[in-house]
Amino acid sequence: MRIPRLGIDLYSLRSQGWSAFEFLDYAAQRQVEIVHFSEPRFLGSLEASHLRRLREYARRLGLSIEVGMGSICPASKRFTAADGTPEEQMARMFEVAKLLGSPILRAYVGSWEDRLDGENASSGGPGRTAPIEQRIEETVRVLRVIRGRALDSGIRIAMENHAGDLQAREMKMLIEEAGTDFVGCCLDSGNPVWAIEDPHLTLETLAPYVLTTHVRDSAVWEESEGIAVQWTALGEGTIGFGRWLARFAQLCPGKPLSLEIITSHPPRLHRCFETAFWTAYPSMPAWEFARFVKLAREGKPPAPAPQASGSPGSQDHQLGKAAQERIALENSLAWCRRHLGASGQGRGNAELS
Repeated sequence: MRIPRLGIDLYSLRSQGWSAFEFLDYAAQRQVEIVHFSEPRFLGSLEASHLRRLREYARRLGLSIEVGMGSICPASKRFTAADGTPEEQMARMFEVAKLLGSPILRAYVGSWEDRLDGENASSGGPGRTAPIEQRIEETVRVLRVIRGRALDSGIRIAMENHAGDLQAREMKMLIEEAGTDFVGCCLDSGNPVWAIEDPHLTLETLAPYVLTTHVRDSAVWEESEGIAVQWTALGEGTIGFGRWLARFAQLCPGKPLSLEIITSHPPRLHRCFETAFWTAYPSMPAWEFARFVKLAREGKPPAPAPQASGSPGSQDHQLGKAAQERIALENSLAWCRRHLGASGQGRGNAELS
């Protein structure tokens, strides 16, 4: 079985202060295949001449580029209305993707806050629409409007399960309602734990729709007030990431496996024993939550991540953060290659035993 094509999501390196060309140099030195510019800011400029130079530079280094943007849901708190309508923003990013040779455009609905916001928030009454269902409907409308432009450009939209916004069954519904001929999934392995979901369930549900990925490990454990979660480097979590990786290779052969390593976020506590918590998850089946509880009962808190020295905002602190990002990413790449049985080059022709 072919191993996935390894890549780096540049959010892993968000504190480096590098130019787009320096990001590409770093990725080539790490011998990956794909560089995922998940946010326009990492490109430095959207000028056509700059993007053409960047594409040619990547080609000489043997790298492919993927492109991303932010929220396309106009009612989400994550949406940036100052940049234009969702359709206008996506039209601009289609042009960017074409110039860079990206086969996909990553986007998302919003974050966990969108499960709580909305004029018709679910209160358990009949005929009420949950906030996240409203956000899904709004996003599907945007995607349907942009469908013709997407098909004409040959670029598929990779919707990410982002920051706890959608659970897997909800993302599946969004993709199918919008149209699988131009919409698929950017599967994030870390974000399910922000949505009280077992990442193994997320993979099994969304594998048929995967276009690309953001990958990191997670720890899940019980606390007296609920269930705590924290993102970790690969191999440092408690969810059985080796099994996740092997299953991904089986279900999504040859798909990009781009590491988005985030170790600086503090633990997140789900107060799931409180009634009010469940207003955000009115449709979650009990059996799905039971899988998440099982993960928590088998887990434990991770070892504390190193903290950058110096006061926040100081030069020493920033340099420390940047160094820690590189260490966590490089350790994760090494762990990933060991578990995939790769040759050490990270190239997609290797076979998974």
